[in-house]
Amino acid sequence: MLYRLDADAAALGRAFGVDTGGDPWAGGHVAPQGFAPIITAGREFIAGPGKPSQPWRMVPRLWGVPPPPSAHDAARAVLSVRNLDSPFWIGNLRNPEFRCLVPATAFMEWGRIGPDGKRRQHWFACADQPVFAFAGVWKDSEVPGMALVTCAPNAVLKQAGRDAMPAILPPDRGAWATWLHGGWDKAAKLLQPYSSSLMQEALR
Repeated sequence: MLYRLDADAAALGRAFGVDTGGDPWAGGHVAPQGFAPIITAGREFIAGPGKPSQPWRMVPRLWGVPPPPSAHDAARAVLSVRNLDSPFWIGNLRNPEFRCLVPATAFMEWGRIGPDGKRRQHWFACADQPVFAFAGVWKDSEVPGMALVTCAPNAVLKQAGRDAMPAILPPDRGAWATWLHGGWDKAAKLLQPYSSSLMQEALR
């Protein structure tokens, strides 16, 4: 998977109502193990649920976190969360200070293998929000990284041959606040397949 964020830092500040902190993001593609802006509740060093009293902030994070010691490939970063009950992720997901919004304008998934033996790239965007937010989670390490949380695929992604899709949050500040501040019982309910009728194929 790849994604694009074709909006600069100033546009992201307006879209999400956050202080960009002088982030130099100018827009473009985001590749695995590359830096991209994320939005946090500004409580990275305070454990446990909390009230949205601090201003949200935009910070850079590496897309991908170091894998657990049991991983077969210790050099391959973990880009997404597929098992919400995994011991590797459970603590971070249940503590909202580790949840984040990952802004994007489009994302790519590989389709099925075609008659020519090649896979086709499918780029998708949201028809109802030019800049949207993936549900994300970050881990602290030598270089703090983030991963995208996945959910069941909608009909469009199923047709492309996918068994999961990145969880896209509704275009609602209340939903964003629930992901950044709420208890896990409420936050987990946001991890739903995005409506197929609100998705459109995007240009590369």
